[in-house]
Amino acid sequence: MAFIKEESEDVKIEETLKHEETEEQTKMAFIKEESEDVKIEETLKHEETEEQTKMAFIKEESEDVKIEETLKHEETEEQTKMVFIKEESEDVKVEETLTLKHEETEEQTDLMALKVESQELNEMEEKDPDGQQKITQKPGKKANHKKHTSIDTGEKPHTCQQCGKSFTKNGSFEQHMRIHTGEKPYTCQQCGKSFTQTGSLTVHMRVHTGEKPFTCQQCGKSFAQNKNLTAHTRVHTGEKPYTCQQCGNSFTRKRQLKAHMTVHTGEKPYTCQQCGKSFTQTGSLTVHMRVHTGEKPFTCQQCGKSFAQNKNLTAHTRVHTGEKPYTCQQCGNSFTQKRQLKVHMTIHTGEKPYTCQQCGNSFTQKRQLKVHMTIHTGEKPYTFPQCGKSFIQRGTLTAHMTIHTGEKPYPCQQCGKSYNSKGHLKDHMRIHTGEKPYTCQQCGKSFTQNIQLKAHMIIHTGEKPFTCQQCGKSFTRKERLEGHIRVHTGEKPYTCQECGKSFTNKGHLKRHMRIHTGEKPYTCPQCGKSFNQKENLKVHMRVHTGEKL
Repeated sequence: MAFIKEESEDVKIEETLKHEETEEQTKMAFIKEESEDVKIEETLKHEETEEQTKMAFIKEESEDVKIEETLKHEETEEQTKMVFIKEESEDVKVEETLTLKHEETEEQTDLMALKVESQELNEMEEKDPDGQQKITQKPGKKANHKKHTSIDTGEKPHTCQQCGKSFTKNGSFEQHMRIHTGEKPYTCQQCGKSFTQTGSLTVHMRVHTGEKPFTCQQCGKSFAQNKNLTAHTRVHTGEKPYTCQQCGNSFTRKRQLKAHMTVHTGEKPYTCQQCGKSFTQTGSLTVHMRVHTGEKPFTCQQCGKSFAQNKNLTAHTRVHTGEKPYTCQQCGNSFTQKRQLKVHMTIHTGEKPYTCQQCGNSFTQKRQLKVHMTIHTGEKPYTFPQCGKSFIQRGTLTAHMTIHTGEKPYPCQQCGKSYNSKGHLKDHMRIHTGEKPYTCQQCGKSFTQNIQLKAHMIIHTGEKPFTCQQCGKSFTRKERLEGHIRVHTGEKPYTCQECGKSFTNKGHLKRHMRIHTGEKPYTCPQCGKSFNQKENLKVHMRVHTGEKL
């Protein structure tokens, strides 16, 4: 029994050991399974992490692609913008070029329109909050294309209902309308003068600022306007692109041709509202108005003398500088003004383009014809208020005034003698130079003064056009008739300031004055003896020639 009990206990122990071993194995199997589960879980987690990494990488790649596409899209948009701007710019350039060719008369208007279009183009380039440029497309491109097309076709859709003139641009049309309405919306803040165009105001402001931004590359002369520089360059090139179809005369400027055409048409569209006088050019009317207003806006900086016209100031400054830029190619004489050279050239050519329609007399200068016409009309518009005497010419009145004032502002630099007019000084200077520019075409005799030549010509013609109405006596010169009339009236207007003696003509007073001054201007070239009268010299010369009276 004890054996069986021990054996039973051994069996129990063995079973217990087996059970424990089984439990141990079960535990090990569980631990193994748990370990495998952990491994699987770690593997899954690792795979999940890898999947997430892959997804993140794919996401990043996708974003990079999107960014690249965005950049490409923005670049494409930028290129589109640049192309659009380029097209707009080219449209403007083409429009400007063609406008200048087809609408030269609307030059300033076109420039203003182009400036407006340029401003619109600038307004189309705006910036967004991020600082990037964006294009706000306006309907201007279609309008530009329409304008461009109208230039090609020659179409002028904007027509003035008042005068019938047509324009390609609405801006040009609107500016034209101000001619009819009189509207001048652009006013100078300094002098109050108003203008129809802002461009005209800009140019006007240079009068106040003295700015002359356009300079000639050949001579350095500067101008306030580019068109004046363009016209000036033709002085160097000799180009005269504007030709009159009727007479063939050519001009450097279009406005000169336009003014010239009135010679053929006789048109004088600009009329003074105060006196009714008419002019061919608006500039001439503007200058004429200063006769009524007394305005002399151009002042010499050296002596303070003022002038109604800028060209007169320019000519005057040459008195100070001594400049004489206009030279005769035939005889070498130089002049301060172009018109003086032009008048001088008629001495060589003998041309007398200005003819009196009533008597047929011809003249070298227009003003000479104008003065001559007063013989027919009897008009003497220039009156001296002190003595009431009237004159045909302003210069004659000015010279007459010196009789009352005794002023002789023109002195001879060689002998010191003074004269009351520049013309008299000029005539006097020929005594020193020996110049005799006026030559008789029939006998070849020359004279220092044109009036002497005219008087001489009567020897050949026998003409005595000036007749006394009281006694019928005729004279070759008007001055001699005037002196003769004083025989009838007893008038002696020329009085010696030293002794009080009076004379009927100025020449007698002049001769008398030599008694007081002792002057003897007439000298014998052979023996050097001098005389106070030309007649006395002539008598003396017979001593040398042996000529008998």
